[in-house]
Amino acid sequence: MTGPSTRPAPGHPPTAEHARLAADRAGTEPWTEWGPYVSGRQWGTVREDYSADGDAWSSFPFDHAHARAYRWGEDGLAGLCDRYGFLNLALALWNGNDDRLKERYFGLTNGEGNHGEDVKEYWWHLDATPTHSYAQWLYRYPQARFPYAELRRESSHRTRDQPEYELSDTGVLDEDRFFDIRVTHAKADPRAILVEISATNHGPDPAPLHLLPQLWFRNTWSWGRDDRTPRIGTGTRGTGDGRVALAAEHGFLGRWWLLADGAPRILFCDNETDVDFCFGTSTGEPAHPKNAVDRAVVHGDESRLAADGGTKAALWWSWKAVAPGATVTVRLVLVADAALATLGADPFAGFDATVTTRRSEADAFYDAVIPGAVDDVDRHTARRAFAGLLWGRQLYRYDVEQWLEGDPAGPEPPAGRWYGRNSSWRHVSLADVVSMPDEWEYPWFASWDLAFHCVALAHVDPGLAKDQLVLMCREWAMHPDGQLPAYEWDFGDVNPPVHAWAAWQVYLLDGGHDRDFLVRIMTKLLFNVGWWVNRKDADGSNLYEGGFLGMDNIGPFDRSRPLPDGQRLEQSDATSWMAFFLLSMLRIALELSRTDSAWDDTATKFLEHFLAIADAMERFGSGQVRLWNDADGFFYDVVVGTDGSTQPVRVRSLVGLLPLLAIQVQPSWVADAVPDFAARLAWLRERHPERVGAVLMTHEADADVVALSLVPPDRIRILLRHMLSGDEFLSPHGVRSLSAAYRGGYSVPIDGAELPIAYTPGESDSGLFGGNSNWRGPVWFPLNVLLADAMRTYAEALGPSFTVELPTGSGRLVGLAGVADDIDDRLIALFRPGADGRRPGDPVHVGQGPLWSEHPTFSEYFHGDTGAGLGASHQTGWTALVAHLVCLRGRQLP
Repeated sequence: MTGPSTRPAPGHPPTAEHARLAADRAGTEPWTEWGPYVSGRQWGTVREDYSADGDAWSSFPFDHAHARAYRWGEDGLAGLCDRYGFLNLALALWNGNDDRLKERYFGLTNGEGNHGEDVKEYWWHLDATPTHSYAQWLYRYPQARFPYAELRRESSHRTRDQPEYELSDTGVLDEDRFFDIRVTHAKADPRAILVEISATNHGPDPAPLHLLPQLWFRNTWSWGRDDRTPRIGTGTRGTGDGRVALAAEHGFLGRWWLLADGAPRILFCDNETDVDFCFGTSTGEPAHPKNAVDRAVVHGDESRLAADGGTKAALWWSWKAVAPGATVTVRLVLVADAALATLGADPFAGFDATVTTRRSEADAFYDAVIPGAVDDVDRHTARRAFAGLLWGRQLYRYDVEQWLEGDPAGPEPPAGRWYGRNSSWRHVSLADVVSMPDEWEYPWFASWDLAFHCVALAHVDPGLAKDQLVLMCREWAMHPDGQLPAYEWDFGDVNPPVHAWAAWQVYLLDGGHDRDFLVRIMTKLLFNVGWWVNRKDADGSNLYEGGFLGMDNIGPFDRSRPLPDGQRLEQSDATSWMAFFLLSMLRIALELSRTDSAWDDTATKFLEHFLAIADAMERFGSGQVRLWNDADGFFYDVVVGTDGSTQPVRVRSLVGLLPLLAIQVQPSWVADAVPDFAARLAWLRERHPERVGAVLMTHEADADVVALSLVPPDRIRILLRHMLSGDEFLSPHGVRSLSAAYRGGYSVPIDGAELPIAYTPGESDSGLFGGNSNWRGPVWFPLNVLLADAMRTYAEALGPSFTVELPTGSGRLVGLAGVADDIDDRLIALFRPGADGRRPGDPVHVGQGPLWSEHPTFSEYFHGDTGAGLGASHQTGWTALVAHLVCLRGRQLP
């Protein structure tokens, strides 16, 4: 782990939650040993795919999830587990009408949705603290039969030009005929967790309801690698009053108790596959399979239940009719045997008081995190964003070597697996709690998403943020050649190199003191720099080819595929990302040089790399064609033929705005503290002014303020005319990913062919990359945050007299700091209710009225014209950056 890093924001005293974080990081009290680490979806993931064709969605479909044991993880509703994922507690529901227990969220696979994978549920993360000492979650459960078949059928008939068919479209939520299920977690002790489950009938009629909290062990015994089997049975210790108690015995965890306040019925089975149900064979059929509880409750068949214990148990409460407006509540305590005494003779005697105390402590914690000047609306948004980010931490277990070779007790995998997906990443062996991009649609880490998560996380738990960044660089994650793992579907894909930028932001947000963290991250990212230089600069030209770089569908063709006839694509964005990466590394090296002169010439090395890229962008194509196009005033990708001929891909998109990110102001102390770097820069200015003249900026009023920039001031003005034009990039809700000038479509001439592209402000109309995301027009939070951050740096470098029109053509001149504030305001405003009470960023299918208006939704991206939320509906990964923007208001970083 990195340093303690548990301080509150400046001007605020430490809170009880800060003290818990400090104790946890010191190793004296394991407050984060248990948390919301159960995945929102385990089925349909690469980890659970043992097929010959690599079709993960079909290999383990949703219809198997309730009856088939997972190999690598678990999923559930409002799930809790230990950080190793051995013991799990989550909620199951039944409304008396569904054909199965509601044990997990339902959504469409990539092939079923008309815009790719798509969850079809409504739930919200209401609150959470970093230690999960207090947390709340809300799920909206229909009282009518859940329309699984209708959602699939109607979606299959829709084209990419049509909107998605949502749960609200089916009518099952009409007249508020649903239960709001609220789950509250509060820790009385690091190993004593209080759980309250309440259900409120918002419909006009009485309705039946069944609540079934389920406790189970992850199946570790069926794969032929460890035959030790844990057990859950009944017990009486710690109750003494007739209350129900389950005792869970595990070789590593020891004994844990699940205590119930009341007298629910206990149902036992085993977390093992119903072989006949899933595969149509009785061979190897367990006596008490995973779905025995479902069979008993929903289908009235109790023949598969175990009589006195197993590896899975449910506590069954039922109500024949919950009256309209009424709320029913159940209470549980999950507690380690050694912590029972902390609860006293009656484990529930102090239940309500503890919950109230933890809620109050959570309020105090966020009062210390979110500046006092922030208004209530933005404060609510930020707190909800942090809640989603903290609930989005999930246990991620994946040993690629074991996955490739299969398990001794299972069938031998097809030989082709050794040459297929992730086969060159056999060193990956992860069993860590990782921040996920989205609880359902992306229940696996993505390294560039994670970097943005960490910037937001640094406001509430900088130690966690640093650990997450370091994790991606550890030897069991980073490839031996220096590449960071991209994401589960293809670890070898190329993500933008934002890790160094994120590390620097986290360092500053943590107070700018943890140089040990900078050294740890820096030494590993040196390997990553080498990987980019050696693997993504094909001909050593200092121009880079990264592929799609996370921006799905942004170009007129798939940039991840090789071009025909030996051509290659020199990318404006890949080259700019590399320049941005080098300047971020340079800034870290300069900081480290202040106390350790050994880093001085490392900073000089990054300077030389950056200058080489800047030079290449100008001299490319022997001066005939550059990435910068003078006629259009924009940067473009360029196709290079085998004969050296060049042709720009003349599409105005974020690809051409990304050079703006490569800007770095050199601290005033550099000349004295970093002599090698300072001497080299002075030598270059004297002997080779042509190399540094175009990239070196000097402040108008302070000659000591010097900056390196990939884009000189005259081009900044030109690019910002495009970026700040409402007819092109500037929407009311942020900077679009593709110029709106292409509303009517546009044809790009490439190699004698005409390739079409059009501004598409909403969902993707292309099947590239699964078709579930779109960079041909919508607003994406992370790139907007980076652009605003760059504008502030330009303002620092150029001074207040450097002004531009905002918006273009308005005649209103503002400084670049004002441009940054304006972008931030547009992003934050997505979450501010309008006159009708609706937030611009709400997805169109989210309901209106008091039962909905309190709950902001954090979408993957936003409509380029209306701002409506699109894509993954719980992207409190990088969209949680809104909390970062809110918290930075009025806060001065070191």
